[in-house]
Amino acid sequence: MPAKPYSSGHIGAVAANYTQMRISGAVKQQLVELLCEELDRLVPQMESETLAQDPERKTLDDPNRTRLNYNRTRELMIDRISNIESVGSAAVQAGIEHTEQHLAKILKHAEAAADKDRVGTIKPRHLEIAVSGMGLDSEDDAVELEVVEETETLVVGQGGGVLTRSSLLSLARTHAKMPVTDDAVEELIDTYYMVVEKLEGDIRAHAQLGGNPVQFIESINRMKTLMSLGWMRSMLIKAATNARERGYKRIDIEQIVHLDPY
Repeated sequence: MPAKPYSSGHIGAVAANYTQMRISGAVKQQLVELLCEELDRLVPQMESETLAQDPERKTLDDPNRTRLNYNRTRELMIDRISNIESVGSAAVQAGIEHTEQHLAKILKHAEAAADKDRVGTIKPRHLEIAVSGMGLDSEDDAVELEVVEETETLVVGQGGGVLTRSSLLSLARTHAKMPVTDDAVEELIDTYYMVVEKLEGDIRAHAQLGGNPVQFIESINRMKTLMSLGWMRSMLIKAATNARERGYKRIDIEQIVHLDPY
């Protein structure tokens, strides 16, 4: 028996979050139909991408990102309520969204601190700087806050985003069409910053008076590719091709270390 579509009243209540104008009953019904049509497009695509990542999977997943576990988050939220008996699904989804955004903000500050040290791995000291700079600890350390604010502009981004483990996994799903192990992710990020550092040195050398302008322009173009994460996409595609040729279902560190990063 097919599922019932959304009710027009429910869609009207949800739509009220996005507009201050009144919505006629006819428009609400049309919105129901439009949203169901969008699910007709979305769900088969998600199903295909889910199976492309894991052919043995039996549950539809979000192929574009890894979310915090729903049931675990719900249980943690239940532990923290005092005047309400239970936690609804909408509250869990809102809690997941808020907590993931909080995680992203912490990582952005920690990455800025790691970038200041010119390393590709976030270490405890970088997290301490991030926590202090965001005012999450009990101490008010103005010096560490200043460090985070100064280094934020140095974070490598893609369309305003930040190169994090999460964004790298998203790139892998989109371009490599297969999952990536944690070791491979760490190796990719370390290699990325190693290439960035070498290119920075090349650019400084070629920018000196008497340097070859052709080499300088080539170095600038390679840096642009790195900053737009074109290099990362290329590495992931090559690694995925290598993995498939060997019959693997995921990219491991073995596929990364044998690639020429230059």
